[in-house]
Amino acid sequence: MNTACRYCKLFYNALHEKLYLYCMLFKDILGLSHIKNHLATSADAGRIPHAQLFVGPEGSGTLPMALAYAQYIICGNTDAENSGVNGSCNLKFDTYSHPDMHFAFPVSNSDKVRSHAVSNHYMTEWRQFLQEQPYGNLFDWYRSIGIEKKQGQIGVDEAHDVVKKLALKSYEGGYKVMLIWMAEKMNIPAANKLLKLIEEPPNRTVFILITEDEEQIIQTIRSRCQILHFPPLAEEPMAKALEERGMEPKAALRTAHEANGNFNKALDLMNNDSEDLIFENWFVQWVRSAFKAKGNKAAIHELILWSEEVAKTGRETQKKFLLYCLAVMRQALLINFNVEELAFMRIHVEGFQLEKFAPFVHERNILNIVEELEDAIYHIERNGNSKIILTDLSIKLTRLLHKKAA
Repeated sequence: MNTACRYCKLFYNALHEKLYLYCMLFKDILGLSHIKNHLATSADAGRIPHAQLFVGPEGSGTLPMALAYAQYIICGNTDAENSGVNGSCNLKFDTYSHPDMHFAFPVSNSDKVRSHAVSNHYMTEWRQFLQEQPYGNLFDWYRSIGIEKKQGQIGVDEAHDVVKKLALKSYEGGYKVMLIWMAEKMNIPAANKLLKLIEEPPNRTVFILITEDEEQIIQTIRSRCQILHFPPLAEEPMAKALEERGMEPKAALRTAHEANGNFNKALDLMNNDSEDLIFENWFVQWVRSAFKAKGNKAAIHELILWSEEVAKTGRETQKKFLLYCLAVMRQALLINFNVEELAFMRIHVEGFQLEKFAPFVHERNILNIVEELEDAIYHIERNGNSKIILTDLSIKLTRLLHKKAA
């Protein structure tokens, strides 16, 4: 291990028999050099906003960057050549147990926590998640605590806990940081409870909110934060990181391209552990049934069976699948419009070619297809009957796919 990275942790993944190096220092985060420089330079100059909102797509590195930034301002310049600077402070960050580093994230009641679930109930699982999957998504987190069939949130009980934690003095006399991950899952009562605290926090207290969709955060909170937008990761640093994990250079570059700036997806593809592989089968099964349904009433029964199968999963899985369908439709449209260089997606199901499907997605049906998929996501998120929603969706999309281009 690089001696300049002595406070980084080695995590052994027994499932894939590989060693993974996870460091939460700026220099060890993939790409994003302009953001690292901005955060480090502003911190060195003493210009640390009291509330910041990191906005970026899944797998772009918002959470690792927030952790590195928090360590930077609490422990000082941890990227210095002398890695012994503030050694005890850095060691506490190795296990994410520094007393001045606080977390809030979406949770739900489970077998472990029967009622009034808050982040403190899941801190052991959270620290493990940060060590194993710092680029992980919300569904990865839900699976790790056994609530993948539920919809987590940051509720008012959590907001009360945040207020209590930040009322305490700093343990080491410096900065305190409250990191709120997936802040779009904060409900209205919680947001209103924290609004005044985010606007006027205690001295040397910093809020870092992380979101994939800033529009879902209430305007009154967004207006009180300095917003920093993260782009999708570039292919080159992702491919290099995959090579370091044992992939051949050509395979690493191909996987990085397919991941489309999402390092979490790239790791899943490398380990053949992506939920997209399941979604591919569902999508192809639906498409094949849809094309058989033209003039064949018996095929409607297949669509109903397909809807029942997908409806048996949790709502988060259903939403992720519908978002996957949206991505496929957009990719198909790009191929149909002869801009294949922008098409990154591959479907691995034998006998299915996205290029042959693409002509059925065109200017006369794409807007309606997107609208139906987004409506289905909306109603599933609001606890509608999944079987009815998905059956209705599959029949509507079948009709739209049979609509002829101009």
